Order: sequence, then structure tokens, then C-alpha cells
Amino acid sequence: MIRLLIVDDDLLVTTSLKTIVEATGEISVIGVGNSAAQAVTLYEELQPDILLMDIRMKESTGIEAATKILAKEEQAAILLLTTFSDDEYIVEALRIGVKGYLLKQDLEAIVPSIKAVKNGQSVFGRTIMDRLPHLLQTEKTTCLEELKLNEKDLSIISLIAEGLNNKEISEKLYLSEGTIRNYISNLLEKLELRDRTQLAIFYYKNIYAK
Repeated sequence: MIRLLIVDDDLLVTTSLKTIVEATGEISVIGVGNSAAQAVTLYEELQPDILLMDIRMKESTGIEAATKILAKEEQAAILLLTTFSDDEYIVEALRIGVKGYLLKQDLEAIVPSIKAVKNGQSVFGRTIMDRLPHLLQTEKTTCLEELKLNEKDLSIISLIAEGLNNKEISEKLYLSEGTIRNYISNLLEKLELRDRTQLAIFYYKNIYAK
């Protein structure tokens, strides 16, 4: 059972989300909050598997709450949910290391995204993914030659950017899951990155369309 904490300043939204996710029988909502401050407090108190949180809330944003939580809990699994697809929020969410960013109107993607995050994946709605190359194209890029990335490294990074998990990557490349895990660990260390989300950002900044 996935233990989920929901935070949104709209009571109707939190009630609806709770109904939707618990209908699966695989997700249990262990707490509900209505502000960024409550998100920080409830996360520390309840230690959920995943925090599903709105971005735009009164007084403070979900980005600010996520930043505080991740400063204490680096492995915290935070999935941001919003009606806004603002470029500023998307880039900042990626930078701080959240596990996903979805639009509220994409209701069908919410439950699959929660499950994917629980399985260690990073998930971003198709609308967001389609815009990443544009959002990151002005960022400073890295010289790939200096990093000495081989063809296998580049293949794995690109598949991670597509949202594939280790099992799916292993099947694509005909390698064991253990080998894929080792490749990813080595890539994170070599590139001085924290997680799969940052590997995806690296792909769109340095490899995509080159």
C-alpha cells in the first residue's frame, strides 16, 4: 500500500484527489493539508511514501515547501500538481529535485504517476516533457567530449529522459537490471548529479537534438 500525503489549499481538490486515488485500493491517504507550512510539518510527522502537493497556495508555494523538505529529506518523493504550466515553476521544480510535475486537468495520469514515483521513476506530464527542450536550451551546456561518455552511457541517459525504469531499460539494451543500476550509479557520480531527474535535465541540456 502506498502511503500518500495530499496538500492543496482547495478543500474540494483534496477531497476529490483522496477519492480518486483510494478507489484503486493500492493507495492510502494518510494525511491532508491545505498550506505549504502544513506540508512541511505533516511530511516530517507522517513520513509518507509520496507527497502530492499543489504549487500555487496562499502565503507560500509548493516549490518553497518542497525545497524545505528536500533540504532535510534528500530522498523525499514529491509530486507537484497544478493548473498552471508556468515555465518558471517547471524549471525550478526540476532543479530542486522533485519526482514529478503534473497538470491537474490530466486526471488520468495521477494514479499511474504516483505508482511510477513509488517505483523510483521521475514523471512529468507530456505537456511538460514536450516543453523541456525549449525551457532548457538557454542553460549553460557541458562539453560532452570532456566527460568521456560512451555510446552505452548516452543510450541509458536518453532512455531515462524518456521516463523508462531500470527494467524497461534493461530489456531495451539487453542488459541485466543490476548492470543498469551500476551504469546509472556511475553516471551520477561521474556527472556529479543527484538523481534520475537531474540525469534527464542533463540529457535535454546537453544531448537532445545535438
